Amino acid sequence: MGRLEAAQSPPPLICRKARTCRAAQIEYRRPSLKHAVIFAHPRARSFTAAVAEAYAGAVRACGDMVEVRDLYRIGFDPCLRAEEIPGEADPAPAPDVAAERERLKDCGVFALVYPFWLNAPPAMLKGYLDRVFGFGFAFGGEGHSFNPLLGGRKLISFTSSGAPTQWVEQTGALAAEQTLFDRYFAALCGMTTLAHVHFGGVVNGASPSFVKARLGDVERTVIKHFGR
Repeated sequence: MGRLEAAQSPPPLICRKARTCRAAQIEYRRPSLKHAVIFAHPRARSFTAAVAEAYAGAVRACGDMVEVRDLYRIGFDPCLRAEEIPGEADPAPAPDVAAERERLKDCGVFALVYPFWLNAPPAMLKGYLDRVFGFGFAFGGEGHSFNPLLGGRKLISFTSSGAPTQWVEQTGALAAEQTLFDRYFAALCGMTTLAHVHFGGVVNGASPSFVKARLGDVERTVIKHFGR
């Protein structure tokens, strides 16, 4: 439940089912999607980063586009300012928030990738959602009404923990994340949740075979939902 990462750099992802994706296009060509891969971990060579890279690679192999937002590397400021909170007048987004919204406006899928720290997501990710997915982008309305603005979009999540998955499930931590960061967040924005894939037992020094197997799970999840 501390900082969760694999010490060794994971092997590069090769989408073994890419040919299946291309073959499927012969029978049915769905519109190409743009995915926003939003992940948060202070170390660039972390398990979280490897999952994000695996997801992006599998999505590209299926013919879709990807917008990767590595929140620590881009130096995003997660602190919500008072002037950004809706009040008597609609707040104008700060320049950094406006820039992020411009990048995300055409995305049809939002993939959140993050570790559990004290059974919760990193503050960096929570702050990003508070600011970027706030009023005027993810929802709007007047008074006490909230109108979702991201209808038709999809949400998919990949999380990890040092604790075994069984423990995370038994303590209710995973169910809590699925309620707050999946169902509630998606409902507020008007999105549909696709899946929440959790990897337990992610610790320093994890074997290359362990990492490779988990990245294979990421690839299979992408193929399941986005194979063309």
